[in-house]
Amino acid sequence: MGSIAAGLAHLSGWPAYLVVAAIVFGETAVFLGFVLPGEAAVVLGGVLASRGHVSIVPLVAVVVAAAILGPLVGYEIGRRMGDRLFAARALRRIPGGVARARSMLQARGGLGVLVGRFVAIARALVPAAAGAAQVPYRTFLFFNALGGIVWGVGYCLLGYLAGSAYVVVEKRVGTGLAIVAAAVVLAAVATWAVRRHRAAGDAGAGDGGAGGDSRPGGSGG
Repeated sequence: MGSIAAGLAHLSGWPAYLVVAAIVFGETAVFLGFVLPGEAAVVLGGVLASRGHVSIVPLVAVVVAAAILGPLVGYEIGRRMGDRLFAARALRRIPGGVARARSMLQARGGLGVLVGRFVAIARALVPAAAGAAQVPYRTFLFFNALGGIVWGVGYCLLGYLAGSAYVVVEKRVGTGLAIVAAAVVLAAVATWAVRRHRAAGDAGAGDGGAGGDSRPGGSGG
């Protein structure tokens, strides 16, 4: 992710829009989120907007569109492949990911689609899990669109405000101190993100180990 982030930081205009949109779309459409988290790309896009490399309004529109369309593809893949998809070796390597996504849908129904948008690990799997679980398409469409709008707008503005704050600090105290402050903030955010992913993975693994087969009747007679 570091090399992609560095490359994205030097982009402007439509290439930047396309890269951010591709990462956001692929996160849930083809499970790209396990290696390239969409939220990081969106925040970087917001930072680019604050520096004038892209415009914030088109960025929000592109991100929201990709955040809504990507899960629709994931849902269709899950609907067509069903449980065969989750038997794939690549997905079995994700600690508790499948069990976490399924338990979220079983506990909350359509609302689980919305909640899953903001949960590490689950976000990439929930759309396919919803398709495999035969969540009604209209229900999925509503909560997916709602989540895509809130998630897309929120993370774009987060990056935009973070970038704007850096510019203000730089003007008032100088570039050197601004870089130090930015480094401290980024280190704190990185630490939080790592702990969040570890906690989500541990919780998911616990759910998978305790719950076994989460399908009705899966535990046998």
